[in-house]
Amino acid sequence: MTIYLALALFATGVGGGIAASVASIASVVSYPALLALGLPPLAANVTNTMALVFLVPGAMLGSRQELARQRARVARLGAIMAAGGAAGATALLLAPPGAFALVVPVLIAASSILLILQPRLRGLAPSPDTERSRWRLGAMFGVAVYIGYFGAAGGVLMLALLAATICESLIRVNAIKNVVAGAANLVAATIFAAFAPVDWAFVPLLALGFGVGGYLGQRLVRHLPVTVLRVFVALVGLVLAVKLGLSAYR
Repeated sequence: MTIYLALALFATGVGGGIAASVASIASVVSYPALLALGLPPLAANVTNTMALVFLVPGAMLGSRQELARQRARVARLGAIMAAGGAAGATALLLAPPGAFALVVPVLIAASSILLILQPRLRGLAPSPDTERSRWRLGAMFGVAVYIGYFGAAGGVLMLALLAATICESLIRVNAIKNVVAGAANLVAATIFAAFAPVDWAFVPLLALGFGVGGYLGQRLVRHLPVTVLRVFVALVGLVLAVKLGLSAYR
């Protein structure tokens, strides 16, 4: 491995980690970068998922303040995400390539609109009953399946869902999202390690970058206005939905 490739991998991880913590779009940064560095699509996808596991420790270190008194909630949501991540990873290995691509733009666009409407939705919906409702738990499982299958902008979907149903500030919800989404990635990565074409030479530096970026991004997000953060994430999601839609439906 050349020094230039090593630096590119580390920079990709840092950029992806910051993007994950601030805007929930790690794979939107890292997946195209891995393609540009020469990995084929499936190898880029599973290698990216493997390295994303290391985003969680950095994000947790950077968000200890926001995660205070959230252990029970994170454990409950993390278990659902882990089950969905396993289902998504299995689907990726068994299903025809690209089978999920047609619905991804719709999911991302819907989640972005939901995030824009989040203040009104929270005024109507959030309560302990809403957080534990079957529809909400089912929706979380579905997002976890998507994260395990591919994951680009899966954080946008998760952030929109959590923001609409948890009675916490967006900053705290974002911290919870980073940890529970990591549970889906961890289980998917375990499956990929055994059965998928992971490029192990790319993983360490990319993972190190994700850890550093996750820590820096979570500290950065504290200093951003909540409304600006919400609108920025929503707009990024809409742009991504259009881009993926043009690729999927042409």
